[in-house]
Amino acid sequence: MKKLFTLFLVTAFFAINAQETANRFFYELTFKPKQDSARLDKVMTILDITKDKSIYRDYTMVAQDSTLKIQFEQMQKSGVFKDFSKMVTMPKFGEKIYKFYPDMKVQYVERISSGFTPLNIGYNDDSKFNWKILNQKEKIGSYNTQKATTDFGGRKWTAWFTSDIPLQDGPYKFHGLPGLIVKIEDEGKNYSWELKGNKKVPNYSEATFLESISPGGDGGKVQEVSREKFEKTYAEYKKDPFASMRPLLKPEMLSQKMPGSETTVGDMLKQQEKMVKDFFGANSNPIEIYTPAPKKK
Repeated sequence: MKKLFTLFLVTAFFAINAQETANRFFYELTFKPKQDSARLDKVMTILDITKDKSIYRDYTMVAQDSTLKIQFEQMQKSGVFKDFSKMVTMPKFGEKIYKFYPDMKVQYVERISSGFTPLNIGYNDDSKFNWKILNQKEKIGSYNTQKATTDFGGRKWTAWFTSDIPLQDGPYKFHGLPGLIVKIEDEGKNYSWELKGNKKVPNYSEATFLESISPGGDGGKVQEVSREKFEKTYAEYKKDPFASMRPLLKPEMLSQKMPGSETTVGDMLKQQEKMVKDFFGANSNPIEIYTPAPKKK
């Protein structure tokens, strides 16, 4: 009995210590969805920092996590289908950006689909930030910051970082300054991030609830390809997100009704297709102005 009790304590100790805690930094992103328009949009984004990496993404889906989990469990219990496309607020941005410590390997990831299965594709971005740190200092919110500039992605950027938070990280791909980036924006004010707060997230899990219940669990491993192949694959996916799924959709399947509903599978897929196309059409002003490297002769 004593041995069993000791084993239980050891197991409990490792289980508790296996639960990861993240530092979550909230960045408000103000951006121009259309380059030729003065209209601005806003979204909250997050930078989750753990002991071995950071993850940057749109906060919209994470913020809905507990509500969607309750709705899904109620649907399971009642056996009546609910159209999640009407419950979910779509994010403004779909990418996840990983920075792996201590080497700061940057991996850019988007989710597409292969048939009915979600697929994560990404590329390794080995771009180096050539920061010019200036003497100018400024108080932004509660943070004492210092100015720095760099060129990246076809744009000129101005950043303000704080050495009070000794993390060489920031929103999106930005990193490499001697302190956390508090604010960063490009010269044309197409994109501007500002740190609005932070909190500890105990029992941290990267995957949202909807990701965890989708085929493949959290989407599976990242299929890493070259930047050029990624851009080509993702551009094709945006043109027709359901292209790989459509050949698998037989007429008898499309005419089937969802449990406890008059909505057919075909109707549901049409709604989802419109939602995805609206998502891709909402922003035609990319953060980076990508130009493929010239081919070697």
